[in-house]
Amino acid sequence: MSAEANPQLALRPMLPGEAPMLAEIFRASIMELTQDDYEVEQQEAWAAAANNEAAFAKTLADHTTIVATMGGSPVGFASLESDRKVGFLYVHPAAVERGVGTLLADALEKIAAGRGAKHLSVDASDSAFDFFNKRGYAAQQRNSVRCGDEWLSNTTMKKTLPGPETVQ
Repeated sequence: MSAEANPQLALRPMLPGEAPMLAEIFRASIMELTQDDYEVEQQEAWAAAANNEAAFAKTLADHTTIVATMGGSPVGFASLESDRKVGFLYVHPAAVERGVGTLLADALEKIAAGRGAKHLSVDASDSAFDFFNKRGYAAQQRNSVRCGDEWLSNTTMKKTLPGPETVQ
């Protein structure tokens, strides 16, 4: 296989001015990957969180945000809203099943553990529940979250992280 047919995945910090591209990834991920678990109105309300790109950019800048690239182009992003909580983890639909989500989740877990967190939690959408469950996150509670005029369900999940001496 040539490098172009199987571009290399890489991670880097979010760059200034990148929020519009990440907002597109966020919206595409929601609209194309959650349709089995959420109604169209719920998806639209959820995706609308990125419509105010200045506010979306500020939120990402306030978090520790990393970007996954494939062949140099952003294909996903993830963030820690605190050292113990995942804020975002979204992969563009065209990059699903290529290891992007795993790469991002691995990085968040290592960053959190390196900062001394003993656990990492996430409010996983119904669509992301299995992904986090397979990574060792355990369900803690079900939530109903108001998004615009819609209610969305998710599950707070928690994973015990390795101690700093075992982080590689």
